[in-house]
Amino acid sequence: MYTYSTKGTCSRQIIFDVDENNKIHGLRFIGGCSGNLQGIARLAEGKDIDEVEKLLAGIRCKGNTSCPDQLSKAIAEYKATQKNAVK
Repeated sequence: MYTYSTKGTCSRQIIFDVDENNKIHGLRFIGGCSGNLQGIARLAEGKDIDEVEKLLAGIRCKGNTSCPDQLSKAIAEYKATQKNAVK
């Protein structure tokens, strides 16, 4: 499980797994608008993380970010940690 602490949104954390095929699983948001975030989680389930990151990056809500945008940032951070782990 990877955990990301959000910035500038109602949700506080994003938790997810990535399988060996780069697919996202078990996506959960802690806090925020439950119905909308459950919808995002279901839509992202089993999708390639690069696709999800690209689709959601830059979506704005209150302020300069949103929960979908924060998910794209969480994925970017996850990928950076994986890249550094390989070195």
